[in-house]
Amino acid sequence: MTTTEAFFTEDGGRYLPNDVCRGPWDHDSLHGRVIAGLMAFEAEQKHGGEEWQPARMTVDLYRMPRFLPARVTSNVVRDGNRIRIVDLEFWGGETSVARSTVVFLKKGPQPDGRVWSPPPWEVPAPETLAANQPGRVNMWETRAIAGATFGTFGQKRAWVRETRVLVEGHPLTPFLRAAGSADFASPYANSGDHGLEWVNCDITLYLHRLPAGEWIGYEVASHHSADGVAVGECTLYDGNGAIGTSTVCALAQKRRS
Repeated sequence: MTTTEAFFTEDGGRYLPNDVCRGPWDHDSLHGRVIAGLMAFEAEQKHGGEEWQPARMTVDLYRMPRFLPARVTSNVVRDGNRIRIVDLEFWGGETSVARSTVVFLKKGPQPDGRVWSPPPWEVPAPETLAANQPGRVNMWETRAIAGATFGTFGQKRAWVRETRVLVEGHPLTPFLRAAGSADFASPYANSGDHGLEWVNCDITLYLHRLPAGEWIGYEVASHHSADGVAVGECTLYDGNGAIGTSTVCALAQKRRS
């Protein structure tokens, strides 16, 4: 399910943000999820391929991204037979605001040995759950499985899916669905009975396979914090089982009134 307006429009090597890109902490900023998504888009478009699995994507969000035309630069650090490492930098106007490293691993035969893994995720399918109100300004759609989306104490589980494409004229790929939603782990794992009091500083997405279908399941695996610093983690699923994890660190932050 997608709407007509994309997050970004291409313009001669730049990406022009549409109004839906605005972040929650400052109206004149970009949301972290679209920054991660755009760097994933560049990595996949320029350096990916069918035989390469994007196994890890780390995003450092080190400066408030102003609501400005953006560009992404990239550099291949290592291009081996089985591993490809790409560094990317996100520019808002002429200011560097974020960076990313994407690790691509070449797919191959699965070993025969058995390794312990957690039991299957047995939850209702998204189609059987009541539709929630769309996420902030229709950035995504959620369907709660256990616990409200935000503002409650306790472990939470939900299905999430995109409601619009990232870049106009380019369909969403499985990697973009995962990378674009990975920032959801921060408000999901770090929100409690007083709402969200933490601002995201990074994202590390691990994927042992790409998601199948539109929906990605999020289950809060942990939240720990001390002295105004938090680390949260969510396990990610699709309809066939686990696909990876999204881990984030965050700083205590009060919303501007």
